Amino acid sequence: MDKRKVITAYRRGMISIQECAQILGVDSSQIMGLMNDPQMAELPRVIQKQPMLG
Repeated sequence: MDKRKVITAYRRGMISIQECAQILGVDSSQIMGLMNDPQMAELPRVIQKQPMLG
């Protein structure tokens, strides 16, 4: 599983910090370092404008 998705799930409150660490296979103390890593931030989604039909 993509580490960014796991961290995003934690940030959204879907999983606990302990579950996050367990999924990633790291110690609970190491997880905070991953949380602060800018490379672990969720990639922004591109929203494309679509014409309205009416």
